[in-house]
Amino acid sequence: QITFGSIFLGNVPVHEEVHRCAGQIHGYKGCIRDFQVNNKELFIIDDALGGRNVENCNVPICDYHPCRNGGTCTSDAENWFCECPKLYSGKLCQFAICDENPCGNGATCFPKSKQDAVCLCPYGRSGILCSDAINIGQPSFSGTDVFGYTSFLAYSTIPNITSYYEFRLKFQLANYHSALQDNLIFFTGQKGQGLNGDDFLVLGLHNGRVVYRYNLGSGTATIISKPLDLTLNIHVIRLGRYLQKGWLKVDDQKNKTVTSPGRLVGLNVFSQFYLGGYREYTPELLPEGSRFKNGFQGCIFDVQVRTSINQEFKSPGTPEGHPNSGRSVGQCQDSPCSLIKCRNGGKCIEGGSTVFCDCLAGWKGAFCTETVSVCEPEHDPPHLCKQGSTCVPLPNGYTCHCPLGTTGTYCEQG
Repeated sequence: QITFGSIFLGNVPVHEEVHRCAGQIHGYKGCIRDFQVNNKELFIIDDALGGRNVENCNVPICDYHPCRNGGTCTSDAENWFCECPKLYSGKLCQFAICDENPCGNGATCFPKSKQDAVCLCPYGRSGILCSDAINIGQPSFSGTDVFGYTSFLAYSTIPNITSYYEFRLKFQLANYHSALQDNLIFFTGQKGQGLNGDDFLVLGLHNGRVVYRYNLGSGTATIISKPLDLTLNIHVIRLGRYLQKGWLKVDDQKNKTVTSPGRLVGLNVFSQFYLGGYREYTPELLPEGSRFKNGFQGCIFDVQVRTSINQEFKSPGTPEGHPNSGRSVGQCQDSPCSLIKCRNGGKCIEGGSTVFCDCLAGWKGAFCTETVSVCEPEHDPPHLCKQGSTCVPLPNGYTCHCPLGTTGTYCEQG
């Protein structure tokens, strides 16, 4: 039997005199991710009694230059953001700015054009400006919308999930095509991103099959179901894990099992529990560990979880069943477009609780009731006034007011 006074990682703390006597003593330079003694996992930072000159091993996301349109990326050990120049907004500075935000109740304003905005509604709200309250019993998700966002619900972190968990849920696909896409059903991760080496738990659809993956830090375990019976209206999933062993049962298919690689046995996840999609702009920032490129299309309901075989199943969230946040989530079988009438040939587009009118050329506004001036950028065909000149609409067309030093019908001559 050997008794340790202390265990040191990287280097032993010594005085300068010891360095001189012993020649050169070099500490370890690199990353130590998982540390285990006698099959017990030790958390390198949380369990440490002391330390010096230790930094986060993750490559800062700013090294990948995610910001667009001249945005400046700033990051620390946990968070990052893009500082956007004027005229641009969004997580990645990918959107032209919503100068006058008409959206209410915390909605995400998206500039559909330089003059029209779409309001991506938060959980519990619907309508053109997200001003209508809705009750959601069976959430409806719209996948990845035309602007690149997924609809999602985010619940508080599920506690005590380290050794054992068991989920059960039901889902209804929006259509046959939605079963063939890489659609995320739920995700939770150690740092929220599912990067290589991070612990994560994920469920999704791929090519008409249910895919269940988890990583305890020493490798990913994967179970893939048989193809779904698409004649069924509602599909039922049961899945779980005890230490390294996981299992998945889909509808009336046989139960399938897997054992995760490596020797680690605990799932350590701290992010929120995401249902149907993810909070970030997609597809660039969907969690890497999920490998699902789209949000779910259809309804997910009766989601329940327990973290002990002796526990009752409960809905996620604090308080139970209540999400912390969400975006573009509607009530299953309800259509926001049933309450909206777009004018002048405009088409109503809905995504969960988000709704807007897609106008024909020459029309704009929330309900396509305003004409597009011949001098506006959205006009088809666009005006021909050269850059630096001013387009002035006339009763029968337009004219170009030229800056000093230019002339011609369109200010095209020096």
